[in-house]
Amino acid sequence: MVDGNIIPLGASLDDVVDTNHIDMNIDDTQIDLPDEISHILPLTGSNDEKHVKTAQQWQNTITGVGQRFSSVHEFRELLRKYAIAHQFAFKYKKNDSHRVTVKCKAEGCPWRIHASRLSTTQLICIKKMNPTHTCEGAVVTNGNQATRSWVASIIKEKLKVFPNYKPKDIVNDIKQEYGIQLNYFQAWRGKEIAKEQLQGSYKEAYNQLPLFCERIMETNPGSLATFTTKEDSSFHRLFVSFHASLYGFIQGCRPLLFLDSVPLKSKYQGTLLAATAADGDDGVFPVAFAVVDAETNDDWHWFLLQLKSALSTATCPITFVADKQKGLRESIAEIFKGSFHGYCLRYLTEQLVKDLKGQFSHEVKRLMIEDFYAAAYAPTPEEFERSIESIKSISLEAYNWILQSEYQNWANAFFQGARYNHMTSNFGELFYSWASDANELPITQMVDVIRGKIMELIYTRRTDSNQWLTRLTPSMEEKLEKESLKVRSLQVLLSAGRTFEVRGDSIEVVDIDHWDCSCKGWQLTGLPCCHAIAVLSCIGCSPYDYCSRYFMTESYRSTYSESINPIPDFDRPAMKDSSQLAVTVTPPPTRRPPGRPTTKKIGTQDVMKRQLQCSKCKGLGHNKSTCKETL
Repeated sequence: MVDGNIIPLGASLDDVVDTNHIDMNIDDTQIDLPDEISHILPLTGSNDEKHVKTAQQWQNTITGVGQRFSSVHEFRELLRKYAIAHQFAFKYKKNDSHRVTVKCKAEGCPWRIHASRLSTTQLICIKKMNPTHTCEGAVVTNGNQATRSWVASIIKEKLKVFPNYKPKDIVNDIKQEYGIQLNYFQAWRGKEIAKEQLQGSYKEAYNQLPLFCERIMETNPGSLATFTTKEDSSFHRLFVSFHASLYGFIQGCRPLLFLDSVPLKSKYQGTLLAATAADGDDGVFPVAFAVVDAETNDDWHWFLLQLKSALSTATCPITFVADKQKGLRESIAEIFKGSFHGYCLRYLTEQLVKDLKGQFSHEVKRLMIEDFYAAAYAPTPEEFERSIESIKSISLEAYNWILQSEYQNWANAFFQGARYNHMTSNFGELFYSWASDANELPITQMVDVIRGKIMELIYTRRTDSNQWLTRLTPSMEEKLEKESLKVRSLQVLLSAGRTFEVRGDSIEVVDIDHWDCSCKGWQLTGLPCCHAIAVLSCIGCSPYDYCSRYFMTESYRSTYSESINPIPDFDRPAMKDSSQLAVTVTPPPTRRPPGRPTTKKIGTQDVMKRQLQCSKCKGLGHNKSTCKETL
């Protein structure tokens, strides 16, 4: 038996007994792992000096027998850096939680090192080392030297500064700095580990949800934060609406909500559902949002149930602008009885082009969609008919599609709700950009980033509005002024009653008491049209008294009068009296697939993609070189 402190340099470390290890009474079963081959690229060529300079700082990370480390992990990481600096490859002979034995990968090379735990401590100490190499390093050109954790340790500091550090850039930088050739997957996994080290565990974030929801409602009374899990305790849905958002919507915003969704690129995927409103200056005002594991009819139904509960004090019927698919048509009608559902024009346009079976050129599709939008914005049934007749002259199929599309839910001439000329549901793009910027964070951190953005938005707009001196918000003041400039060319025929005739390019009838004009501009926008302004000037009334109250600066300030409070210490353990203490939430079972996520967006620009058109026969779907027509 060889003495544990003195060992011939040529002896095999596999035959050496670690006396300290025996003293600790730890199971001596050796775990023979598959060799972890450490491949190093030769530091040659034009970048040789740069590689040597970069790795030079690691040359003394391993100093010899007696050196101590706080953990096995620290020893492995420093050993890897030492090998890179000295340009050799190694493999593990023994590798477990309390001892590590490593030898040079080159056949016959005597370089060895053995480290194990010191008795009664958690420290790891180098017990034996033969520092002599008889090889010239293991030269392999396609190696996999870097482990995921090593890559993470190298890029972590840079990732703090550049959160969008791309795997392909990591590959290039590691090659340039250290002469090690990674593949894309190694770089991607290293980045994932570094992100988790910087941001915290994704899994732990799901388990924090019960406490997180409690803290939201404790720090922001009147808010609603709730979640659900599946039978196996995996995450299902999370709904959040802050009191400041609910109060602002009810007190100062038009009863108009936009429903839309955006896919999340987080580790466990999912979808963000959101309800946003328009403030008095036509700015985005977030009201409520939810994270769901997948966008389904049931998810939207659940979201609307929570929204109804959060808006329990709202009394006015709400107009929703949303897609009619995904169960929204049925859920809105069922949950918000007496409300109105305006179909999103963007989704309708995509569906129209998708459903058309005939082949149409890009130009014809463009003209058809222009007429479709004209029909939607048309204020009167007569103008609506003219627009769809124009579509009929192009395609009878498209004309019949429109007649069967429930146009009373999207055409201004027939819609009963008040959309204020907002025709698409993607009004809240500012909010969705916040979510997109934070969606790779663990779920609690993502929600807290969104909370911070809303908090900042409220403070900024409240501060800005305190400087306004006009009765209307700036954008509405500008719109009213533009309408006022059209008054000069109009002639008002005075009447003893409250109904007036106004002549200009057309003859319109204005009813002052009912805030109504036959041009429908007053009703559609909430601001007096030029005909109404002409009448009000003649009878000595101020147009400001006939503007929707939602456009007043006073209402705008009410929208942003409440504040969102920070949520401190939500990542700390819950107190024993917490009602959510016993609830466990695990990540959803469906995880994001490895590799780069798809970036294809489905939109009007895609469905209108130009088709091939033959310059010889003018037919579609081929060009002149493949044309079969004979001249």
